Amino acid sequence: MIRVWSDSRSAGVLNRMQRRGSTFAYDPRAAAERAVSVTMPVRTASWNADFGLLPIFEMNLPEGALRERLIRRFAKATGSFDDLDLLAIVGRSQIGRLRYSGLDEDLNEDVPFQSIDDILRARRDGELFTYLLESYATHSGISGVQPKVMIRARGDNISDPKVRRSPSIMSATHIVKMWDQDAYPELAANEYFCLNVARKLGLEVPDFQLSDDGGAIVIERFDRIDDAYLGFEDFCVLNALGTADKYKGGYEARLFQRLREFLAPADRPAALDKLFRLFALNCAIRNGDAHLKNFGITYSNVQGDLRLAPVYDLVTTWAYIPNDPMALTLGGSTRWPDRARLIELAHVRCEIMPRKAEEAIESVADAMSSVASEAKRYFKDREHEVGPRMLAAWEAGVKDSLGLVRGLVPMAKPTHERRKLARSDGMFLEHLRQNNGRVTGSIRALASRLDLPASTLNASVKRLSERGQIVRDGRSISLAAREV
Repeated sequence: MIRVWSDSRSAGVLNRMQRRGSTFAYDPRAAAERAVSVTMPVRTASWNADFGLLPIFEMNLPEGALRERLIRRFAKATGSFDDLDLLAIVGRSQIGRLRYSGLDEDLNEDVPFQSIDDILRARRDGELFTYLLESYATHSGISGVQPKVMIRARGDNISDPKVRRSPSIMSATHIVKMWDQDAYPELAANEYFCLNVARKLGLEVPDFQLSDDGGAIVIERFDRIDDAYLGFEDFCVLNALGTADKYKGGYEARLFQRLREFLAPADRPAALDKLFRLFALNCAIRNGDAHLKNFGITYSNVQGDLRLAPVYDLVTTWAYIPNDPMALTLGGSTRWPDRARLIELAHVRCEIMPRKAEEAIESVADAMSSVASEAKRYFKDREHEVGPRMLAAWEAGVKDSLGLVRGLVPMAKPTHERRKLARSDGMFLEHLRQNNGRVTGSIRALASRLDLPASTLNASVKRLSERGQIVRDGRSISLAAREV
């Protein structure tokens, strides 16, 4: 059993239920403000999940390399290892206001100090990140497939002096992301420039820094204010979906309508305006990984006003996956929208008049143009072709989705042409996403499901495998790890 804390006070107990489920019960005397989620008010009856954890408890569980490292480290000791075990390990240091401990243990979230300057100045030889993983894995309650850890910066690296002086804030202060340069070269720089565009656009972005060698990005947490933590919930939680379903559904209902439902009427215009500009930006930079976990809300009181969370996890996926489609659907399709479709979305879902929507679209293009010159200088002498590909993707997004021309790519083109994504390739990638990223069966059976000739699907599977977009293991085919 695990004790759940909200705002540093006991809220209730989380336990396993039957063979594969879990149950959460509030403390008998829990006040309404102890609610663990805006979707789970305090009540006498328990909150149950037939399989796994409820979305709010699963939200911050590590994925990918960090999860694998923790499993290797603790599975032998426990004899088995499930999501509840993982939550017990990383639960003392999380994004948001929830914390977890043993049933009879006091809450302790004291994270070791780490100099940010050491990270920013270090050369990328693998040793630093191995050290960070070893030292901070158990303090890193943060989701995502890519390797990342949460560290506690030394006092002189924290921008808020009130936080520096607060004895009650002992948890992580920053997120450090590093990637395998062979798989996703220049991904830290990619995110750095995309976040710069968001900031130029006037969206709220936490402080961030790129390391000297471009191998890491350090981002300050946005869920800390003065001596307290803000509540944070991503849109998987708001839609009562688990992490595996982060690519399911359409933006209209899962994102825009859901935000409307949780906001006070007076707060809707400003928040929906921000969300529309963020969505248009994702389209323009060609971020095919803008799934439900990459949008969220924050609040200082679970019963109070909510606001759209600052921007995070923003990248150009086209730099690595040519013609990558959208993560969710818009109008029933994962094709990137054009200008008319964006203006319609703004009017119907955000109550933004067409003239205002056009102004927002223009501002996205202007912000991208402003940052593009800096990106060109940075990538000019870099070894990989990611820079030209990223800027070419921006140019395509500005032209095809925003209906504008900004001349972002006068720099040299990549040495090899980017191959177009065949229709059957796109169909199969979308089919994988709709099935949690993995399907099993013969090519003939899979082709029948997609209403494609078996020979066509076989050629698509071969192409996608060669490009590193899917992984084939016998009769099983899965999406390559691509969350950024």
